[in-house]
Amino acid sequence: MEKQLKIIKSLIEGVLEKMNVEGEVLVKESAECSQFIIKTGEAGLLIGENGQHLAALNHILKKIIENEFRKNDLERIYFIVDINDYQAKKNEDLKNLAQMGAQRARYFKKDVTLKPMNSYDRRIVHATLTAYPDIETGSIGQEPERRVVIKPYSMTQD
Repeated sequence: MEKQLKIIKSLIEGVLEKMNVEGEVLVKESAECSQFIIKTGEAGLLIGENGQHLAALNHILKKIIENEFRKNDLERIYFIVDINDYQAKKNEDLKNLAQMGAQRARYFKKDVTLKPMNSYDRRIVHATLTAYPDIETGSIGQEPERRVVIKPYSMTQD
C-alpha cells in the first residue's frame, strides 16, 4: 500500500506541474480511504463552481492512476483528492443536512426528499443515516436529478 500511495502522490504532483499550479500534496490515511489534500493558493481554479473542477480532477486522476496500477500489476486502493479541505467541509455539511432531514422525517412522520446530488454525496448521506435505527434512506430519480429520500422507519412497516 505504501508503494501505491507514493505513486498516487507523484502522479498528482505531476498533473499539478503540467497545469502550472503550485501546491503541496499531503497524504492523510483513515480507515475509510486515503486522502490526498492539495494545499494551494489557486484553490478556486482547481475547485471550480460547486466543486465541478474538483470532481473532474478526481475523475481524471483516478483514470491515470488506474492505468498506472494496471501497468505495474498493483492492487487498486480507494482514495480521494481534496483541495484545501474543501471536500471535507462539504462532507460535514452533507452530514449535517442528513441529520436535519432525519429529524424532520421523525418529527413530521413524512418522507423528506433532499436536493439532487451526485453519487458520492448521496453515499455520504446514506452512510451518515445508517446510525439511525428509526430512519431509512433510498434514492429516486435519474442522474443528474437523483435524490436521497429520508423516511421514518415506522412508515415502511405498514
